[in-house]
Amino acid sequence: MRSSFDSRSGFVLVRTPNYRHQQTRRRLLVISAVLGLALASGLIGSMTGPRLDSHAHASTGPFSYFPSE
Repeated sequence: MRSSFDSRSGFVLVRTPNYRHQQTRRRLLVISAVLGLALASGLIGSMTGPRLDSHAHASTGPFSYFPSE
């Protein structure tokens, strides 16, 4: 006889997620949080960093192979 507390019937959203689904959700949450933090810090870093002119910065050094004009 089946139990009335058995979660084999009903929609997927109504059923309680099992351990594997919970682990997958946590893993995706951590990955998306890390990626979001990296994106936000890259955006802030690009906005607050110094603006460099590409022609003014081009100079030859002791280790440069191709001198620029």
